[in-house]
Amino acid sequence: MKHLTVRLKDGQDFRKEVETLVRTQGIRAGVILSAVGGIQKAVLRVPKLDTGEHPVQQLEGPFELVSCMGTLSQDGCHIHVSVSDRSGHCYGGHLKEGCPVFCTIELVLGIMDDVVYHRTMDEETGFQELRVETTL
Repeated sequence: MKHLTVRLKDGQDFRKEVETLVRTQGIRAGVILSAVGGIQKAVLRVPKLDTGEHPVQQLEGPFELVSCMGTLSQDGCHIHVSVSDRSGHCYGGHLKEGCPVFCTIELVLGIMDDVVYHRTMDEETGFQELRVETTL
């Protein structure tokens, strides 16, 4: 596994920057190893309701990233975060666009060289789900 370490700056959209790195660096299968820093606001998709809806919460920050993980591919990125506010209350969910960096994020991506990650529609979930192709 190789790695890519970058520093995101204040105001950059966290999710868009990850997707841009995946595209421009030609990452075919990657993971988020570490993301340390903050975001100005959190836009998070949370678990689906009994009605089948997938609600999105928009929370005003600033927030500290307390965890971040994800699988990265040319077909799309699946990223989850947990963030804490100034009172230490935590929120989490699926990272959506619209989360500008607060001060900085130190981002470390792991890049796999023996697999390719694809995202294909899964009729059960209604989402583009992970499919792994071995290249060796």
